[in-house]
Amino acid sequence: FFLTSLFNGLAVGANVVIAQLFGEQNKKKINEAVHTAIFIAVTGGVLLTVIAMVFARKILLLMSTPSEIIDLSHLYLNIYFSGVISLLVYNFGSAILRSKGDTKRPLYYLFISGLLNVILNLIFVIVFKWSVAGVALATIISETLSAILVINALIHEKDSTKLILKNIRLNTKIALDIMKVGIPAGIQSIVFSLSNIVVQSSLNSFDSAIIVAGNSAALNIENFVYIGMNAFTQATITFTSQ
Repeated sequence: FFLTSLFNGLAVGANVVIAQLFGEQNKKKINEAVHTAIFIAVTGGVLLTVIAMVFARKILLLMSTPSEIIDLSHLYLNIYFSGVISLLVYNFGSAILRSKGDTKRPLYYLFISGLLNVILNLIFVIVFKWSVAGVALATIISETLSAILVINALIHEKDSTKLILKNIRLNTKIALDIMKVGIPAGIQSIVFSLSNIVVQSSLNSFDSAIIVAGNSAALNIENFVYIGMNAFTQATITFTSQ
């Protein structure tokens, strides 16, 4: 979450900028912003993959990850970040759809990919006994499916959000507008995740896999509250921006 926070913030920036352009009814700039957003998602995914591959183990060591699970944690991160480009493409693609008030299709795509994730987890972990590697692989496969679905939707759009793959490029002016909104939003998420890292590092110092597992289970429950708040935030962003 710490590593992806900045780009999640930029996805919010894309949502705001495109929604504002919808309010202006500036169809040409909307289309340019769509292609710029997908460009940022793809290049950001490549950058994050490289950063994670180089620094993942160092970060886990700095967090005092228990010795009995550090190899599994490192393996998970390597597999997960090898497919992080799909996560960013989905986040930016769904931000584009949300910018014009379409929150249903991103939900449907995530529901389909989430269902696939559960099924693949059961197969990879219980049947194939792939442990953590199976969980990570199931995650990136399901995220890739959600990215494909959202990109396919944009390719078949009839309005100014229509995506033409060969036109994916960076518009510097629009990218700067996205960053003006997205970077502060991303930093806010980074600060939030840093506080969680401090707490997690303190728990890790007990060198107990049981304590780590208990905290992880609790965080999953806590996320339900966060997601509920975030849903209204996303809706408010679109309305006020337009």
